[in-house]
Amino acid sequence: MLDKPNKVEKPDSRRNFIKASTLGAAGFFIVPRFVLGGKGHVAPSDKVNIGMVGVGGKGRQNAQDLMKLDDVQITAIADPGEYWDLANFYYRSIAGRGPVKRMVEDHYEDKTANYKLNEYLDFREMLEKESSLDAICCSTPDNTHAFVTYAAMKLGKHVYCEKPLTHNIREARMIKKLTEETGLATQMGNVGHSTDGIRQTVEYLRAGVIGEVRETHSWVPASRWIPEMKALPTAATPKPHGFDWDLWLGPSANRPYHEWYSPVTWRDFWDFGCGALGDFGCHDMDAATWAFELGHPETIEVFPAGFSNQNIAPYGEIGYYHFPDNNTGNPIQLTWYSGGVKPPLHPSLPSGYQWPSRGTLFIGDKGIIVNGGDRVPHVFPESLADSMSKPNEIIPRSKGHFRDWVDAIKGGPAASANFEYGAHLTEITLLGVLSLRMKGQKIHWDAANLKAKGLDEADPYISEPVRSGWEMS
Repeated sequence: MLDKPNKVEKPDSRRNFIKASTLGAAGFFIVPRFVLGGKGHVAPSDKVNIGMVGVGGKGRQNAQDLMKLDDVQITAIADPGEYWDLANFYYRSIAGRGPVKRMVEDHYEDKTANYKLNEYLDFREMLEKESSLDAICCSTPDNTHAFVTYAAMKLGKHVYCEKPLTHNIREARMIKKLTEETGLATQMGNVGHSTDGIRQTVEYLRAGVIGEVRETHSWVPASRWIPEMKALPTAATPKPHGFDWDLWLGPSANRPYHEWYSPVTWRDFWDFGCGALGDFGCHDMDAATWAFELGHPETIEVFPAGFSNQNIAPYGEIGYYHFPDNNTGNPIQLTWYSGGVKPPLHPSLPSGYQWPSRGTLFIGDKGIIVNGGDRVPHVFPESLADSMSKPNEIIPRSKGHFRDWVDAIKGGPAASANFEYGAHLTEITLLGVLSLRMKGQKIHWDAANLKAKGLDEADPYISEPVRSGWEMS
């Protein structure tokens, strides 16, 4: 039998909490915790108390990874959903407040005397009542990432948030600014950023192993979860037991519940997710962004493949980014593919070579580098790979994606996928989503003013309207 959830505060209480937690712009700013408690935030000898916001499939996985760290303790969880059966999704598990509470309590009961895990539907109530929390881990759908992150950071909490960091570009700028102002420890959930392989790839590219690079390609096999869908569902279906649908909607407009919306398949809907590009862009455009220090793209053009409309993401896409601002001194063209589309095979490849199902290609004037799922750089032609000198290690190796974040909370160096970097990578990703939502219109990006030049109709996607009580201000 599932545990009974805590009582949720009335909507007025939620609104009052948000007002209280966002008063920085109105006359005072919450002093960063490192100012009060020393640069280390949390003493190296102390455990870091973490609250989980969102304990569906990815939240469950993140909790499992955090429980591997002896100096971390999960002390609270919050999620509108009590139980999810994810056997038919890649998580192959059960999730929600009930299953994850049992999992976490089973883990800590023999490790911590008098351990208690507090459970909430509404993360705002959790933040209001759990004064001992040092940090939160946000694993909610994309449309609530920014709101959860912003509210927690305003209260001085360190934040780990899944990718994309935000659902629209204005939110990404707001989170980046707040990160700079607070100095809090942050990390975005693009876990491949902490692999040795991506670091080796960046080192190879910066060392000029394949010469001058002006072209890069990234592809993923991801497609729509519900291929038969041609329109939004109209008839409601029964809500799962213990599920607060209104809370799950967050800033998005109210509508009847339908089983297509949750769990997992919410990515097919623009109101909640960002399609395949939003799901994977922060992973698979990461190496290029990092290696070449890509600035703001000048133009972006992403075309949908198969059916899509103003509400529903496409089956796939192909898109083109033009980056004049980078560290090579020459423009770089980045091409993106999803839904099974891949670039043409390059003449440097050996006979019979086939692209991995997911990968990144860098084309230089001496040869190419291919990343597969392991992100390790594979150099072609083979003669170049045999004759080249392996570059020196110039990027510190990661101790682990969560480990680096926890070390930053304790006063160590910033995690390498911190929100200053993650917000920029998210903005690049969401610019492609912007073009995609506008049916492939070419975006001439005015980064300084957050404007698609000559396209006022893009404004509602750059800074989306939200329901009352869900404003970030």
